[in-house]
Amino acid sequence: MINWETIGPVLTEAGLKLLGGLVVLVVGLLIVRWLKKLIRRSRLFTKMEPTAAGFLKNLINVLLYALVFLSAAGVLGVPLSLFVTIVSLAGAALSLALQGALSNFIGGIIILVLKPFKAGQYIKVGDTEGTVRQIGMYYTELVTPDGKHISLPNSSLTSTAIVNFSAEEVRRLDLDFGVSYSAPIDEVQQVLMGVVQKNDLILKDPAPQVLLQEMADSAVKYRVRVHVKNPDYWTVNYYLLEEGKRALDRAGLEIPFPQVDVHIKDEPGRD
Repeated sequence: MINWETIGPVLTEAGLKLLGGLVVLVVGLLIVRWLKKLIRRSRLFTKMEPTAAGFLKNLINVLLYALVFLSAAGVLGVPLSLFVTIVSLAGAALSLALQGALSNFIGGIIILVLKPFKAGQYIKVGDTEGTVRQIGMYYTELVTPDGKHISLPNSSLTSTAIVNFSAEEVRRLDLDFGVSYSAPIDEVQQVLMGVVQKNDLILKDPAPQVLLQEMADSAVKYRVRVHVKNPDYWTVNYYLLEEGKRALDRAGLEIPFPQVDVHIKDEPGRD
């Protein structure tokens, strides 16, 4: 026969703990929801870089939800030491199974702290290059000039060289033009400098230069060296290529094809 005098208080206590746990869980989730809205509207996040803000929001969400569930477990009477032990064991197992994911997560934190690049900048990593779309918790997304989306593991970005083409406001642009050996040096430099001076996107300081770069096998190479603002780099690049060729043609300065001169020498005694 069931002894309700003994079991009743136990059931009552368990029911109160269960009810208390549910109340803590529901109230905690409502508070988390309110805090998330408050964080999204705070000045700290509105002024922060979008990718860094998104990364930090995800991290805060995980911590807040973990705090709520730990609080609910404590009200239910689950010993926190046991809970911590279980979480530690689960974390160790997960860390072995998800080493790549964890290294990518840590890599994402390193990128956001050290800031080798930001969203909107054009970078090159190995043979891959493109504009940074976003820095996620595990992957950084690039968009190539031809519209391809590439996801790079964050861990790989912290262990390799990164070329950031957008980090500086001003870039130097070098272009080489090969001209015939018969062309006068002063005339070639004057023609190419005239092309440079017609473009307002080319900065006056540092001053543009047209330098004799190399005495090559079939041509004399001149280097046009100018400085431009980063967004104008490719516009000026294509302008100099096209207008430089037209200006040299109008001046009658030949751009020779690669060629080899062969001399045949008669030897005495041979027919």
